[in-house]
Amino acid sequence: MKSSITIGNRTIGEDFPPLVIPEIGINHGGDVEKAKRMVDDAARAGAEVVKFQCHVIEDEMVPAAKRTIPGNAKESIWDIMARCALTEEEDQELKRLTEALGMIYLSTPFSRAAADRLARMDVSAFKIGSGECNNYPLIAHITSLGKPIIISTGMNDLPSIARAVDIMREYRIPFGLMHCTSLYPTPYRHVRLGALAQLRETFPDAVIGLSDHTVDNYTCLGAAALGASLLERHFTSDKSWPGPDMPISMDPVELRALINGSRAMFEARGGEKLILPEEQPTIDFAYACVVSIRKIPKGSSLTRENLWVKRPGTGEIKAKHFESLLGKTATEDIPADTQILWRHVQ
Repeated sequence: MKSSITIGNRTIGEDFPPLVIPEIGINHGGDVEKAKRMVDDAARAGAEVVKFQCHVIEDEMVPAAKRTIPGNAKESIWDIMARCALTEEEDQELKRLTEALGMIYLSTPFSRAAADRLARMDVSAFKIGSGECNNYPLIAHITSLGKPIIISTGMNDLPSIARAVDIMREYRIPFGLMHCTSLYPTPYRHVRLGALAQLRETFPDAVIGLSDHTVDNYTCLGAAALGASLLERHFTSDKSWPGPDMPISMDPVELRALINGSRAMFEARGGEKLILPEEQPTIDFAYACVVSIRKIPKGSSLTRENLWVKRPGTGEIKAKHFESLLGKTATEDIPADTQILWRHVQ
């Protein structure tokens, strides 16, 4: 049985179109009006969900973080998050807007206090980032809150992911695992879409997806074709805005393309090699049938000199039977350019 999880009114799994998650994250730079515009633009692009990040700085970091600069930034992680953190009231406001536009509000808590805030807000599910995939105390706390969980797995191997999965299984929480490479941007050669099958095989009770940090939609579409049920990319209304995640963010046009493309991949994947009934009109003109290429008198042998294969495919004897007719005898006079019938030969 294929695994699935339900978030809000959306069921996610291999039997359903992939859920595209536009991560607004901290692309608003702490400006709630920018955040609102991104929510609105995501809705206009056809998104079913938007995702933010929830930062309560003092519960998330110690002052040493003021000296730690991420590889894709020029200021410390403390300064970035302090500038971009939203208040609980602002988070509530964005959740109300998201839901008023018919979308699901998701957010990633980076601390226990952030998780508790989101629980007070009654979010439908929690999204856990790659950096917290092996933060087992925090995962246990979030899991105890009783909501479905989606975890990104960048910077983690199967044994470390397994420990997180064990915690969620212990609490009987429905969960999703998103393959991820924590490079910003991620070169194609480091995406490793083969990991999707590995995660699916190792954790058959998980819904599998891709959290992507490349600069376009190609790898997400490839993941969708391989059966990914969750697709996440950073999102912004305007790529000219400042921010460390802007180079890997999609804009509304790209978001709409990813949503439409992933649904196309969903419809196209699977199946088996057989002839569809819907192909019959094409068969009728494209197939070749066995025909006489000169008059064949009754009693004559059928040979390569008087028999060949030509369109259309509406005849009784298709080209695949050509060899089996050679050497047989005509039971009646057959005019030239006539589709051979089984009654014509013996």
